[in-house]
Amino acid sequence: MLRLETETGWWLVTHPDHARLAGTFAERWGNEMFLPPEPRAHVLKGIARHDDGWTARDAMPQITRQGKPSAFSVELVGKYSAFEEIDLGDYLAVRDRALRLIAEEDAYAAILVSMHTYSLLTDHADRSTIAPADLPLLDEFLAVQKEFQASLMQRIVADSQIAPELRTETAILDHFRLLQATDNLSLLACVDFSQPSNLLHPLPLRSGGYARVEVRSIGTRHFALHPYPFALPAISFRFPARHVIGKEFHSAEDLQRQYSIAPPEILSVTVSAS
Repeated sequence: MLRLETETGWWLVTHPDHARLAGTFAERWGNEMFLPPEPRAHVLKGIARHDDGWTARDAMPQITRQGKPSAFSVELVGKYSAFEEIDLGDYLAVRDRALRLIAEEDAYAAILVSMHTYSLLTDHADRSTIAPADLPLLDEFLAVQKEFQASLMQRIVADSQIAPELRTETAILDHFRLLQATDNLSLLACVDFSQPSNLLHPLPLRSGGYARVEVRSIGTRHFALHPYPFALPAISFRFPARHVIGKEFHSAEDLQRQYSIAPPEILSVTVSAS
């Protein structure tokens, strides 16, 4: 779940809906400067479905120790330090479930999801917020992910339906970085992040080089990107959310009742060149 505070409560966006928004960014990615993703169907599937494992968990939202919805928030942008709020075993099971589901049908999409998961838990995770007794569980999970990525890479290399230049480690790394970028842009949109930011990694250009995309908030869920990676000078994207009334909740059941009666609504985010 992702949360955005309002005057009377919270906008809540599920992880799968946030991932679908990232997927729609990826669908429109590419212009005279930036390369579009190829092999397109595989990359778009990996990006749009990288959080499928959260479906059941997000249907029953939980609360923090302070009674707030347990969710990614504006305070967590740029870090991954909320492990004290979750059961690590449950969390890793959710992440593994998302990977296994997609690996059954698409090795290329699955390796991008696994690389994203691995990066979250190594490059961005704050290990000090993990109980010492749980660290071996995390490290075992990471080792299994590396092994699984190697097996997925074997499947990809053997897939003659994918062009040889798109089966390389370099191509896959570029697509992992696009997943990271569009995922990050979706997170910024869903929490309406107001500080200057960037999309994490330099991204491939038609010229053969790379450029890091800077992000600047210029209005409510309106972001200016530079250099600009889309064909049209301004584009609006839509995503579903529910608004729950109340800032703090006595129990998870209390939040779940509020969430169940909140009608799905459609919010929008705009990206533009200026």
